[in-house]
Amino acid sequence: MSDHTVRLLKTAEEHRAAWNLFRSSLHVKDGSDEEWERVADALQASRRFGAYDPELIGTVYAFDAETVVPGGARVPLAAVTGVGVRAGRTRRGVLSSMMSAQLQDFAERGVTLATLHASEGVIYGRYGYGVATLSRDLTVERHRARLRPDVPAGGEVSVFGLDQASIQWPDLYDATSLTRAAAMTRPPYYWPPHENYLRRESSPIETAVHRGPDGVDGFAVYHVNRDAGRQKMSVLQFQYTNPAAFAGLWRFLLSVDLVDEISVLARPLDEPAELLFTDPRAVKITGVEDELWLRVVDVPDALAARTYAPAEPVVLEVRDPHLPANDGRYRVSADGAQRCDSEPALRLDVASLAMLYFGAWRASDLADTGRIEVLDAAAPAHVDTLFGTRRAAWCGTFF
Repeated sequence: MSDHTVRLLKTAEEHRAAWNLFRSSLHVKDGSDEEWERVADALQASRRFGAYDPELIGTVYAFDAETVVPGGARVPLAAVTGVGVRAGRTRRGVLSSMMSAQLQDFAERGVTLATLHASEGVIYGRYGYGVATLSRDLTVERHRARLRPDVPAGGEVSVFGLDQASIQWPDLYDATSLTRAAAMTRPPYYWPPHENYLRRESSPIETAVHRGPDGVDGFAVYHVNRDAGRQKMSVLQFQYTNPAAFAGLWRFLLSVDLVDEISVLARPLDEPAELLFTDPRAVKITGVEDELWLRVVDVPDALAARTYAPAEPVVLEVRDPHLPANDGRYRVSADGAQRCDSEPALRLDVASLAMLYFGAWRASDLADTGRIEVLDAAAPAHVDTLFGTRRAAWCGTFF
């Protein structure tokens, strides 16, 4: 263990040093003055921690947003990003002390849930995060793909370059994107770093905007690169509110000339892309991965915020070594969830609760793999139903 201190960063110089430390942890060179100017004003005050010994050796950041929970309610969210420890100072407790300070800050500020995208799958479970949504990557052979004749025709599509589109992105996202559990709002802090990232691409970034009878109902952001002699379209954003916009955007993407394959990453598991085509094998699933990791910061508030399907009530006993105020027993039923003193049917830690929360995993599977202690043999099946969702949860925002 190293002798270090953790505190909130204060000055612009400290924030820029932390920004560059994070970049170096990803093996990316320091940002230019132009890049820093684009992202500096977007930093949310009092949200980035640094570890010092005595120089800066680690950093972690989060910005405030809201997320949709099953049933449609929105709750306060902390989106965790910018996590890095200086090379040579890893595995000495630096990350643990920063994550502990950040969790305490979340709890004190009334945050209900925290989420992140994990660079490595073995790190964040120790801090109570669990895999809460899954996604799949798709590749479509453009010259092989033919839409079925009964696929909706869609509406009009307009295409904008990066300078024009970046101004529109916040409104486009707000109009099209909060349609699933785990979807999150994108506050002003999100957009400048996102734009800065896209401006590093060597090929032009294009945004296709779909309009239906009631106005904008979908958009896609993409670019085309040459890769191993093939022209590959990479779709970076694909958001829509209805089947016509979904089909209309695909119809447009397939119409772009000088493209051999279309790659779409991190899509919802139940999105029916294959059903659009006369030959469903034109769509190849190239990967299924964890998308979003969830930390339940306030267990009572989180359980009370979402809805549950009709099933027998179950009492859960939750353990949280980092935030012991969450420890306790909770009765969950179709009528809601609240603390209780009844005997538990299941015991689980807060990371396993996170895996259940959006419905990505079944309690029976978590029990079978030793993640949940079963005290009542009937309880896992009841929880499977209670926490189940009609549509797969999906965040759709990388941060």
